[in-house]
Amino acid sequence: MNSNIMDNNIRNVRFPSLPIEEWEDTKDTLHLFMQIVGKIRLGLFPKKNHWWHVPFYVSTRGLTTGPIPYKNFIFEMEFDFREHVLRIDSSSGDSRNIELEGLSVARFYKAVFSGLSEFGIETSILAVPYDAPDVSTEPFETDEKHAAYDREYVKRYWQILLQVDSIFQVFRGQFIGKCSPAHVFWHHGDLALTLFSGRPARVREGAGPVEREAYSHEVISFGFWAGDKNVREPAFYAYAAPQPEGLMEEPLRPKEAFWNPEAGMALLMYNSIREAESPGQKVLDFLESVYLAGAKRANWDIEAFRLPSYEKQPEKSSGAIPAH
Repeated sequence: MNSNIMDNNIRNVRFPSLPIEEWEDTKDTLHLFMQIVGKIRLGLFPKKNHWWHVPFYVSTRGLTTGPIPYKNFIFEMEFDFREHVLRIDSSSGDSRNIELEGLSVARFYKAVFSGLSEFGIETSILAVPYDAPDVSTEPFETDEKHAAYDREYVKRYWQILLQVDSIFQVFRGQFIGKCSPAHVFWHHGDLALTLFSGRPARVREGAGPVEREAYSHEVISFGFWAGDKNVREPAFYAYAAPQPEGLMEEPLRPKEAFWNPEAGMALLMYNSIREAESPGQKVLDFLESVYLAGAKRANWDIEAFRLPSYEKQPEKSSGAIPAH
């Protein structure tokens, strides 16, 4: 892949600060809001391979489920981080906004299902957090504890996702093999992109149904997440599954990147690139270096997956008939 094709708009972008200590309560509340909406999409959207039917997508206003089919119409749910509402729209013309600020998880949960009911959408979810013991184990319907919402930090989080999504799109554009969309998994709130070799993989013994489906084939995966109880700052990450022998002996770029054997992945801490002259280029260098390391060690056909170079075609004439 060639990271030098990066557009100047990405090259010169700036990343806002996102100290987890300053917005952790908001982050946890937003995470639970996302799980509620994500579970609705999971329940209603037609199943796709590798769980691609469950995540959100970065949008011009925030995060969206994209269109969800329901009976004879479609609807969409979007976290609008400009207006700080959850917007529910349907193809039949119905629309409803649910304010995000000032709502507990319990009140948000009830407002969302009330709104869907008004649209004629009847559905249910397993109304407890999914694999988030460090955030909450309280059922959504009774969770009055999580109610923090700082507009400024939510906006910063979204602005970072916008920029990272753009970088991922550039990186993905150089790979012609099977690839996931760039999407936000509400499980942990990370923006992820996954490349596939096309070869089936043996999933580790004891893996659950989610892991078996996600890693049924060889992958090299990349992501960004805002930090958690253990990693106390935002970071870019990347890993190969299954992990090929000798992967962590391979060099990484930029110099701030490092292998974390305990986590089984490469890391590039967000704060290490924020003030760089070209932070977007540093992220692209990281993505490409991990891809090359994983592809080399797992014997992927790197050249076969590379987007062929091409010469720009000359501009056509204005259409005037040439003189004879």
